[in-house]
Amino acid sequence: MKRIKHLFIAGFLTLIPIGITVYLLYYLFLIMDNFLGVYIENILGYKIPGIGVAAVLIIIFFTGFIITNIIGVRLLSLAETLLKKLPLASKIYFASKQIVQAFSMQGKQVFNKVALIEYPRKGLFVVGFVTGEFQGEVQDKTAERLINVFVPTTPNPTSGMLVLVPDSDIIHLNMTVEDGLKLIISAGVVVPESIVPS
Repeated sequence: MKRIKHLFIAGFLTLIPIGITVYLLYYLFLIMDNFLGVYIENILGYKIPGIGVAAVLIIIFFTGFIITNIIGVRLLSLAETLLKKLPLASKIYFASKQIVQAFSMQGKQVFNKVALIEYPRKGLFVVGFVTGEFQGEVQDKTAERLINVFVPTTPNPTSGMLVLVPDSDIIHLNMTVEDGLKLIISAGVVVPESIVPS
């Protein structure tokens, strides 16, 4: 029963983001298809199926082109500043942005390795992500080499705390950053295969 429960939960948690992504893309395709379909049908006299897919792809590439130059970055910054004044919209937008950044390649590059540290006291362990070696005044005033370890909260890994841990007190894990994020988001329900108990 435990094995069946584990498989069910793992499958469920895997299908949720896939289902949401497929639904949102399908909904976006339908909107663009209905919106552009009317104008194209009036001009050409017939409807072109799948125009919504092409339109969404063009919008994505065009957005990527704009946002990768200086003007686009400034426009996005201005739009985000204006968005902060809208209570509900700002919370939805910035929460979504944080989650996307956490799982993007940029977010993975920030997290170097998955680590196990004793926190908040001896005998209790938490999973964290190594972000690099600490530099500056704090390191100069401590005897041991300190490592930056970000300890995320469950189930939202975009918030957490920074813990400065002596290198000798860190247990480095072999699991990938992605597996570590899955473990934290699922509150320990989804265990990476590399550390599944036999």
